[in-house]
Amino acid sequence: MTTSQRNGHTPQSDDGRQVVVSGIGLLTALGEGPDANWKALVSGESGIGPITAYDPSPLQTRLGGEMAGFDAARFATKRQLRTINRGDRLALAAARLALDDAGLAHKQAGGEELGHRAGLYLGGNKSLGRMEQLIDELKVIRRPDGTADLAHLARHGDAIMPPLFFVEGLPAGAVFNISQTYGIRGSSTFFAGYADAGANAIGRAMRAVRRGDADVVLAGGYDDATSWWSMTLLDRLGVLTTRNDLGQAAYRPFDRDRSGGVPGEGAALLVLEEKQSALRRGARIYAELTGYGAGHDARTPPASDPEGRGLARAVRRSLADARVAADDLGYIAADGAGTRLGDRGEAAALRTALGTAAGSVPVSTVKPQTGHLVGGGGALNAAVSALALHHGVVPATLNLDRVDPKCALDHVRGSARESRPRHALALARGIEGQAVALTLSRPS
Repeated sequence: MTTSQRNGHTPQSDDGRQVVVSGIGLLTALGEGPDANWKALVSGESGIGPITAYDPSPLQTRLGGEMAGFDAARFATKRQLRTINRGDRLALAAARLALDDAGLAHKQAGGEELGHRAGLYLGGNKSLGRMEQLIDELKVIRRPDGTADLAHLARHGDAIMPPLFFVEGLPAGAVFNISQTYGIRGSSTFFAGYADAGANAIGRAMRAVRRGDADVVLAGGYDDATSWWSMTLLDRLGVLTTRNDLGQAAYRPFDRDRSGGVPGEGAALLVLEEKQSALRRGARIYAELTGYGAGHDARTPPASDPEGRGLARAVRRSLADARVAADDLGYIAADGAGTRLGDRGEAAALRTALGTAAGSVPVSTVKPQTGHLVGGGGALNAAVSALALHHGVVPATLNLDRVDPKCALDHVRGSARESRPRHALALARGIEGQAVALTLSRPS
């Protein structure tokens, strides 16, 4: 007898359990929570503007989607705040928002641990802890000629290095903190990457619930993409716009005048739950998560494949997994990187994967409103897709004034469109060729 059987749970086949989205935790430059964000999205508001957290003048791109007024102390203990960076704080906050939205009792709301039948799957782009204190301390190892005295660092490193620097820099730090805070004792995994990371986390979490490895899973992505360290990296990759003069109109996916993306900070975490369990407790169900597919361009980064071959495979696999025909799709939440090659490749991939249906499926991206959440970008698309299915409305792509003929699709422009989609695709592409597609369906 297996452990699951002894605990009263019999594992089922990979397609034997239905998976639903019963909670959404959203933090973007547009606001906090699914309701505030959805209202802003369908109203056409934008959270993009000049970066104010530091002086961005040395950067080519000086725009971002910042979360002004975010108070991490509402979601984290003083001890946690000493050991996690801003990205981890966003993840911890989104976890609380998602669990509360799902109506799940948890330790922070006077309940019990979520326990061993709960899992946690996160994606992010974290590579560093907080560097400010370290930089200040490392000044003491500089020789008079400006070179670094590494022997001095080796002898006195304990006194020079901030005591929690390496703890703060753990890539999967949010996994530990969320698991500890809410007593999540089931399977947990961290995916490192860009937009693909959070989308992969959601897809793998869906499979865990399907298989019976867990009954409820927190899954999604997060990133402090507007921080100085993240911006410095992205700024040098040539994927960001340099049209700072355009302000909120600078991010123009699929437009003839597009020149790159604009980063945004935030997090998108979903509560994925076994459908019958959610129904028994009377949970609100936003959507069913029905398909997951992945692929890779296999090209030298950051250039993506002109035909989007990795994304085309991901879309085909996701639809096959969901048993959804291309003609039945009602919405596509596009990756919308805003780069010349990336957007053309995405449109080509959709035409390859969907055939004649590609011209009639509504397509949009909310990135011109929130900024590109990088590690959380794919998870944000999944949340937007679930909300579009729930509300029967498809948000528009801002700043899409003149569609590039090579990006020709049924783009939703100008204002949101009421369409009552039955099935939706959430797309995500990584800067190194990764591609992920998630299929969501209106609850039956």
